[in-house]
Amino acid sequence: MFKEVIIVEGRDDTRRLKEIFPEIETFETGGSAIDEPKLTQIKYLQETRGVIIFTDPDYPGQKIRNTIIEQIPDCKHAYLDKRDARPKSGKGLGVEHASEKAIRDALFSAMTPVKKREAQITQPFLMRLDLIGHRDSKEKRELLATKLGIGYVNGKQLQNRLNMFGITKEQVVDSLKEEK
Repeated sequence: MFKEVIIVEGRDDTRRLKEIFPEIETFETGGSAIDEPKLTQIKYLQETRGVIIFTDPDYPGQKIRNTIIEQIPDCKHAYLDKRDARPKSGKGLGVEHASEKAIRDALFSAMTPVKKREAQITQPFLMRLDLIGHRDSKEKRELLATKLGIGYVNGKQLQNRLNMFGITKEQVVDSLKEEK
């Protein structure tokens, strides 16, 4: 199914993924404080098998993702929408709470960052589309991010994430048209 190793935060995430994909292999970071030996292991896994970073859609999950991509920038990324990561009852947010469909959709649409190039997506472009600087920008960004599978983003992160994955202006415009 997946040749890559899936990078998750903990045991509960591994358990949930194995319920859906019994043969899947995961690597647990054990929280947001990733040390050098774990980064070395992840780098080895990336070189030999490839990895998909699949962390919770919250601040600690993003911190883990940032720590890894700082050292290993060519990892694939899978994102869960915050709505899909909430438990049916109680508090929390995480991969372990997501439905089978949400997990499948996220992992099968994992994306690899493109090599650094001139950014196509600019702030003026995002402003023209009311994705930043408009009273409805947050809702519009959330719809776009869900459609493109790039995870939750604020105004500053949107431009970076779109350029990171090489998403074109045309793709952004087409995705927004589909939402109407």
